[in-house]
Amino acid sequence: MTGERKLAGNGVELMRERTLASKVQEALERVYQLDRVAHVEEFVRSAENGGREALVLRQAEDGAIEVGLQLPRLQVEAKLDALCQIIEGVSHFVYFVERARLQREATQLELELQAEVDKWVVLAASMHSFDKRRSVSLRTRLYEGVSFRDEAESEAGERYRVANDVAHRFVRRLERDYVERARYADMHAELRRFFRVGQEEKLRIGRAA
Repeated sequence: MTGERKLAGNGVELMRERTLASKVQEALERVYQLDRVAHVEEFVRSAENGGREALVLRQAEDGAIEVGLQLPRLQVEAKLDALCQIIEGVSHFVYFVERARLQREATQLELELQAEVDKWVVLAASMHSFDKRRSVSLRTRLYEGVSFRDEAESEAGERYRVANDVAHRFVRRLERDYVERARYADMHAELRRFFRVGQEEKLRIGRAA
């Protein structure tokens, strides 16, 4: 990846997490029709002491951007929260790398909003059979009745709540306009359009739903 390098100290652990991260990357690249720029598993390291997923960016002395993706450990029986964290982390990685390739900036809200949508995209694609009923059930689990770690008045708290709300509205429109009518090719086109626009257009598209 030109101008970027991975952080040192990844080790050989996290095999399950790296395998899942690789599969999530493949799913996102397939939906958004992206060429592979970097292999996410090469950048994965463990989130220490029960920490949550985080895309770590650091500028080196030579001006290069060092990239690391912290992921939580999966338990024997993976729970939805851990799965969603890995999807979110890989979404951040894919989005950042693609924006870097295009020499475009990405805001934190863009990253969070895209990741909120990508949770639904990846989990929906993993189902053997998908229809509106299953989508409604998945959407309810992902976006309704959720709890936030950061206070609503904080900058991070507001960002996460905006991302959740806008993604929820957008996914609900996808259900109505595409899933209910089994127009999946058109839905993928709309998802690709959403992926490629910046923050303000993402907010407009989501809130228009």
